[in-house]
Amino acid sequence: MNKKPKPELIDNDNPEWTDEMFKQSVRFDALPESLQAKLRGRPKAAVTKERITIRLSQEVVERFRASGDGWQTRMDAALKDWLSTHSPA
Repeated sequence: MNKKPKPELIDNDNPEWTDEMFKQSVRFDALPESLQAKLRGRPKAAVTKERITIRLSQEVVERFRASGDGWQTRMDAALKDWLSTHSPA
């Protein structure tokens, strides 16, 4: 059996952990609350959006996607703007 490491699989920026590294590690729940909060990421939004499935014309989707990151938020804003002057009925 070949035990030699494959050079293309060696990641110098993220080396394999040693036994010493495992001994020094700390469980997540043992970290201070302030550090846990930072590592969890942003808090859940107070106002969330509803996930739905919708069919739109290819032209509409392509135009919004072409506008770059945040295109779904801009589409939401466009629909809100339409609702401000129209009745959905």
